[in-house]
Amino acid sequence: MECEFPRVNEPNEEIRKIFESVKVIAIPGLSPDESKDSHKVAKYLKSVGYKIVPIYPKGEKILGEKVYRSVEEVPFNIDMIDMFRKAVVARDMLEVMKKRGDIKVLWLQKGIVNNEVGEEAKSQGFKFVQNKCSMVEHRGLLK
Repeated sequence: MECEFPRVNEPNEEIRKIFESVKVIAIPGLSPDESKDSHKVAKYLKSVGYKIVPIYPKGEKILGEKVYRSVEEVPFNIDMIDMFRKAVVARDMLEVMKKRGDIKVLWLQKGIVNNEVGEEAKSQGFKFVQNKCSMVEHRGLLK
């Protein structure tokens, strides 16, 4: 296992602005299993008014929302990616963000760190958060 200290992150005030501005959140790695953190976080985000977009390799619906196999497949605008995948996948997500043009925030969940991708994302004008739980941060900053 490779451990990396998160050197790149948005400050709390910027995280608050992210939550105030985003409406649609794609969640790569959103599990249909209710006991998984990804499911709990997505359920919470949906309950506070965000549209969630499950990105998962199987199934038709999670939390009542249509499941897409990849972020590239989603036929409408996305504001943020909230990733529950391994750190190496962050590079793929950043490439998707560059191609699509609508996604402005890449969020890597608690325990997921990729400073190289974070530095590149920030240098290209994207917002980047890593090693933080979006549910915990939202509760702490907006509730």
